[in-house]
Order: sequence, then structure tokens, then C-alpha cells
Amino acid sequence: MTPPLLNTKEDYRKLVDSVDTFLLDCDGVIYHGPKVVPGVKIVLDMFREQGKKIIFVTNNGTKSRRKLKETFDKLGLGATIEECFGSAYASAVYLAEVMNFPKDKKVYVVGEEGLEEELDSFGIQHCGGSDPEDREFKPPIVWEDFKPDDSVGAVLCAFDSWINYKKMGKAMTYLRNNPECVLIQTNTDPTFPTHGSLYPGSGSLSIGIVKSSGRKPLVIGKPNKHMMDAILAHHKFDPSRALMVGDNLLTDIEFGLNSDIRTLLVMGGVTPRESIYGENPSKTVPTYVMESFGDLAVLAEK
Repeated sequence: MTPPLLNTKEDYRKLVDSVDTFLLDCDGVIYHGPKVVPGVKIVLDMFREQGKKIIFVTNNGTKSRRKLKETFDKLGLGATIEECFGSAYASAVYLAEVMNFPKDKKVYVVGEEGLEEELDSFGIQHCGGSDPEDREFKPPIVWEDFKPDDSVGAVLCAFDSWINYKKMGKAMTYLRNNPECVLIQTNTDPTFPTHGSLYPGSGSLSIGIVKSSGRKPLVIGKPNKHMMDAILAHHKFDPSRALMVGDNLLTDIEFGLNSDIRTLLVMGGVTPRESIYGENPSKTVPTYVMESFGDLAVLAEK
């Protein structure tokens, strides 16, 4: 089935009138690197004036909601804390409100300060992460550092610029010696785009822990439904009146499909046109397609 390409004001109006909640990917939809997509600010302001709910849904596992808001503020988009929903916050929500993580247990963090900030906001104890004892590692390996600890109830992996053998060894030890310890990944993105290129992402950095522990991880971020479970635990809305907007078929559009909500693919991001309208299109099919999310700004014209 070939999805419709929306390209008229009538198409845009019909779509917007059918949606109360917009779930928006960020890079590729709202901005490209440091530049806001033309028309997007007008669209966001229009939606807020109309009482539409906006939720920025990103797999970024290093930034807290506070830091995500700072990013939007610097771009002049004026987002609120409530509108920001990254995989770091989603992981904390999932632990606290979906899993009911025990108060007497702690999380071993393979990640950075933004993730710890979100755990702190829910009163979840944690260790590892930015602790210099784990972050500052130089050979030779001190094998005595890898001791079982039954107080660690989960290992939470995100993007970690300071990933090292000590962190991997501790995480593996906690998981292999305690069957009740849960392995969680904020996301499994193999790469992430920045500075005009692609670099190793969270999934690539934590794969060693996954493989060595022999555990199947609980993955929170897009395209997994756990992300939607976390969103719905915090935001109440009617999924039948919601729309997931993204530029990536494998994360954004699959996320919408896995969550049983409609999807809108915007071009100009990571998905080539041939993946939708070529001779061998992707098996992942969005509900709608449009050139740019900013094109909806035409609806704000008087």
C-alpha cells in the first residue's frame, strides 16, 4: 500500500483537524542540527494556540527534560518541560511508575548526568554513571573491582562518552550474579547524527554488556512500545486522536505502528524517497507522507 503524499492546504487542514496530540521527533522534523526547519515555529505556535498537545519524543538518553528544554529555548521554540520526553526521562518513568522499582534497590548507570538527573527526580537510588571511581579508568584491570552486589536491582544503559572496561565489567557482574537484576537500555540506536555525519550510538556502546551478560534487555526508546507506555503513564490522551511525526521509518514510524497510532513521515531527513515511492519500497508504511512539517505553516495564514 502506497501512503498518500499530503501537499495541499485542504490535505493539511483535514489532517490537523483530526489530531489532538502531536508526538514529534526532533532532529529531522523540528530542526536539522542547529537550524530550525522553516515554518516549524509558526506551526508549533499555531498548535499551542489551538490547544493541541505537543510532545517532543526523542531517543536522546543523555539529556534530561531540563536540558532538552534549554535546547528548544536556544532555538527560539519555547518548549515547556511537560512537552519534552526523552528516553532518559522515559526510562525513569518506566522504572518508577510502570515497574514500581523497589525503594531499597539501586540502579547501576552506564550513562551520563542527564540520565542521573531524571532518576533523582523520581527518588531512584543509583550508582556508577558520573562517579569518578567508575568514569576514570586506566589499565591494568583490577579484577577485584567486579564484585556481586544484590542491592543493584537494574543496570540502565544509555549513551556514555566515558564507557570503559570497568563499567562493562561491573554491569556484567551484577547481571550474571543476580537473576533478579534487570537490564534496561534507553535505546538501541546504532548511530546518531551530529556535525554532518554519523557516529556510534547508544546501542553500539552497550552491545558488549548485552552480549557478555547473556541477558535480553528491556529497551525503552523508539520504536518500542515501552516508550509509549511511559508517555501514557505521564500524559493522558486519546491514541486515536494522536499522530507520530518523524523522518525515520525504523524508529519513528515503527514506534507509531507498534503503539497503534497514526504516523506521518516527513521527507528531507534520513529516509530516501525511494523507500516509499521506489520500485522496492520499505515494508514499514506510514499513514501519511509530506515534504516538511513546516509546510503546515500555510494554515496559519490569514
